[in-house]
Amino acid sequence: MMRYLVSVLLACLAGVMPLRAQEQIHPERINVVASFSILADLVRNVGGDRVSLTTLVGNQGDVHVYVPSAGDAMRIAHARLVVVNGLGLEGWLERLVQSSGSRAQIVTVSAGVTALREDARPDPHAWQSVPNARIYVINIARALEAASPGDAGYFRARAGAYLEKLAELDRDARAEVARIPRERRVVISTHDAFGYFTAEYGIRFIAPLGVSTENEPAARDIATIISQIRAEKIPAVFLENVSDERLIRRIATETGARVGGTLISDSLTDENGPAPTYIDMVRHNIRVLSTALGP
Repeated sequence: MMRYLVSVLLACLAGVMPLRAQEQIHPERINVVASFSILADLVRNVGGDRVSLTTLVGNQGDVHVYVPSAGDAMRIAHARLVVVNGLGLEGWLERLVQSSGSRAQIVTVSAGVTALREDARPDPHAWQSVPNARIYVINIARALEAASPGDAGYFRARAGAYLEKLAELDRDARAEVARIPRERRVVISTHDAFGYFTAEYGIRFIAPLGVSTENEPAARDIATIISQIRAEKIPAVFLENVSDERLIRRIATETGARVGGTLISDSLTDENGPAPTYIDMVRHNIRVLSTALGP
């Protein structure tokens, strides 16, 4: 009876104990913090039930302009791994880690990616290329294996299965873009989040904002884009899920270009949205683009 009462007490405490105490009961789980939702999905696919995952910038959040909270510092303080994109995306992160006093390992998943640059600044949106996302997954798997060598086989198997899904996704994306006439493979989006997509798949994106949503577009740049739409007969403009849609709708009104839909750029959607996972995001964007640009 005493043994039964102890087990019941532990089960009750598990629901209210802080994360650090729960890790003592489940020592096999690695406490991981991901900087934003896209990275969290990649970690989830590799880590499975061997990680306890927290996301700082959640679904529909804008990592460019995020302001960390005191709770975020606490989450970082309790983490063993902090998974970040790098390439200047999380400008707020270094100070957050310092203030938390964390000894967590910082895992920069873009390590090994050939970075694009705009005005000497690296473009951080490397995940918009599926081959780059495969590099992210490999870096995540290696970090998890190092953190828990006993689970290395588990992480390696999950990473391998997910990498196969990404390879299929990449093939499908290329096949779908190939159906779009070359002269129609140019679109307008809100901020410059699709440079790696352009380099990988050949659809050219023009954006009034730079690589960060923090920027404000200059009137001259907007006028140039409007003239370009008219001159090149660009068929469609696109909204983004993390950006104010008023600018794109204004451009559409002034040029007569139609709004082709909403692209998912820097954040996943919630479960009820079109892109709750990374794979869903890429398939959604390809479908929206091919529908708007196809013959």
